[in-house]
Amino acid sequence: MQGGTRFGIGQPVPRTEDPRFLTGRGHYVADIDLPRQAYAVFLYAPHAHAKIHGIDTREAAQLPGVFAVLTGRDWAADGLGTLDPEGMPEDMGGPPGHRTHRPPLAIDRVRYVGERVAVVVAASEDRARDAAERIEVDYEALPAVVRAEDAVKPGAPLVHDDIPGNVSVTMQLGNAGAVEPAFARAAHVARLSLKNNRITAFTMEPRGCLAAYDSGTGRWTLYTSTQHVHGIRSILAQQILHVPENRIRVVARDVGGGFGMKGQLYVEEAVCAWAARRVGRPVKWIPSRTDGLLSDNEGRDQVIELAELALAADGRFLALRWTGMHNVGAYIEGAGAFPLMLSLRLGSTVYDIPAVSVTSRLVLTNTAPTVPYRGAGRPEAVYLMERLVDRAARDINIDPAELRRRNLIRAFPYTTQTGYVYDSGNFPSALEKAQALGDWSGYAARAAASAAAGRRRGRGISYYTDNTGIFNERMELRFDPSGEVTIVAGTLSHGQGHETAFAQMVGDWLGVPENQIRFMQADTDEVAIGRGTYGSRSMMNGGNALRAAADEVIAKGKRFAAHFLEADAADIVFENGSFTIAGTDRAMPLQQVAQMSFIPIGLPAELGVGLQGAGAAPGDVPSFPNGCHICEVEVDPETGAVAIDRYTVVDDIGTVVNPLLAKGQIMGGVAQGAGQALTEDFVYDPDGGQLLTGSLLDYALPRADNLPGFRIDFSPVPSLSNPLGIKGVGEGGTVASTPTVMNAILDALAPLGVTDLAMPATPERVWRAIRDAAAQ
Repeated sequence: MQGGTRFGIGQPVPRTEDPRFLTGRGHYVADIDLPRQAYAVFLYAPHAHAKIHGIDTREAAQLPGVFAVLTGRDWAADGLGTLDPEGMPEDMGGPPGHRTHRPPLAIDRVRYVGERVAVVVAASEDRARDAAERIEVDYEALPAVVRAEDAVKPGAPLVHDDIPGNVSVTMQLGNAGAVEPAFARAAHVARLSLKNNRITAFTMEPRGCLAAYDSGTGRWTLYTSTQHVHGIRSILAQQILHVPENRIRVVARDVGGGFGMKGQLYVEEAVCAWAARRVGRPVKWIPSRTDGLLSDNEGRDQVIELAELALAADGRFLALRWTGMHNVGAYIEGAGAFPLMLSLRLGSTVYDIPAVSVTSRLVLTNTAPTVPYRGAGRPEAVYLMERLVDRAARDINIDPAELRRRNLIRAFPYTTQTGYVYDSGNFPSALEKAQALGDWSGYAARAAASAAAGRRRGRGISYYTDNTGIFNERMELRFDPSGEVTIVAGTLSHGQGHETAFAQMVGDWLGVPENQIRFMQADTDEVAIGRGTYGSRSMMNGGNALRAAADEVIAKGKRFAAHFLEADAADIVFENGSFTIAGTDRAMPLQQVAQMSFIPIGLPAELGVGLQGAGAAPGDVPSFPNGCHICEVEVDPETGAVAIDRYTVVDDIGTVVNPLLAKGQIMGGVAQGAGQALTEDFVYDPDGGQLLTGSLLDYALPRADNLPGFRIDFSPVPSLSNPLGIKGVGEGGTVASTPTVMNAILDALAPLGVTDLAMPATPERVWRAIRDAAAQ
């Protein structure tokens, strides 16, 4: 019975993984060592843009303990492939565009600081680093461009000679023909230009890998920190090594965070696999934090040139239009084009807007590639929309919550002008619940108390939605002869708590005790196929596939039970963990049936041996989690320091599998979104392209004291897109929190004449905005 046990669906069960992690028994890539392993160290380009006239590796190669020094020309000589985009708009019916094809080691040109130029493989990491310093590269520096708005100017340096104007693709969505007439009859037009700044994931566990090649079998084993082992195997086999996929085993043990940054094949994984075959030894690469900041793919970096919202006299939204650019960096890697596509698809977010035209360009620059980062285009769309709605509310002097309420979508299903079909929701109810939970009516008293203490209080509100649940998924349930069951997951937990949540489902459906449920994931030799974890997909896609696997277990179990009970399978019913002959008290527990399904004799051939089930779930129709966030901040006008004082969330994530873990996901998401708003900024020198935030002295991550306690609740409306009614939860906190925090800061500063503020809202930036406004 759903939710009927302490461990079942809907229960706030603590993560069963945590004792292992908290006692230092996690098993990460850095913890894995193999006999005779060597160590890889990469040489990084010091120029944002330069020709390579030659690479002299002779001195490095002659040092003791050095097994190989390899360059891009060695790679090309071995006939290996390139890192290409995994998806472009034209692959999904959109406009054609230019693709990039990146050799893992640069051959004749580098295009950003940190591009890999050579690799040293040696007996120790120290020897490899010493050798890397002896490599001499003859560079000819070229002009560089790091900002998208500069890259599209006439005469800007070309990042790739075959991509004119540095624009890979331009994409437009909406019903453009209806937009101009709507603006013509508008009573007011709100306008805004803004930038969604570049940030990096900075996961607790850095990327890393260990590759081994078995010359006897012709197979590779790659241990890596990734979100998608089967995706890594596929790209490595098909694009890079040009071998059948069964020649490669990819394994991820515990993975310490990903956030989208670990969602694609990286240079190091490809090069270490190649080097392992070349030197006949396992090759391990574990980066320093500086290496990681140089080499990790980054996120966001969207510029909105102009956004406009047309309103009727009563505040109803008539039309939306905006033009923007996504800075994709020097190469389009993995799903690098997806943030552009998803920001357009979600353009009107939760509002009933009859006319929409949104346009964006994918722009190449001399910076590290950008890829999906927790939310992947949805945070950009919601940030723009919620900042624009607040601007409109201030322009026409209406309460920002009321303006949202008047324009929220109310009838479902609802088809947006950009092509999404929202299946379910009750947006006004969640907004009202959030206002009550956040004590909206008590704000005036808190603002007065802040003023009496010499601080400015501001309040921000946002309403978001997010499309989740992409790609199909497969899950298995395998019983063993002892009667215990193993969940074989195609998803890949890297901090989300799948080991707990999926076990809750199985315990609920099959009646197996929690201590007799095991969990397996992230090994391509053990898991037949899987899509990994990203895009808030695992509970929806993985959960529904697991439900199908449980149904298959029950169906097969009925046939086994009928044989053991000497009954007809049609007369067997399953309930509360047991198979029973209908209308009798003759029964067998599921786990006993599972044990007996392995007996060596006496089983009819048609039953097979062993009880197991496999299930799949389609990924054709997404779900749309949504919710309301409210934030209150205090600003010290003398120093510009911002403190988040209160934060309230009411989310609709459909069926809540585990409210404790769901709240943890929301809190973590809010922390990342608030970090972007307040402290984080990944910066390149606009003149020379040098990385200016290459350490934690310069890149400011959010800390515990940047965040308050949270008020979190749910307003669930089950999704109609999947049998379990689940909507994703992993990204919503990040999607909504950035505009909520920024709206609160701007609300606090509005009486001082500040009307706009770039992210991050550092104390210096806030202080200067206050002083500049006072001087006008």
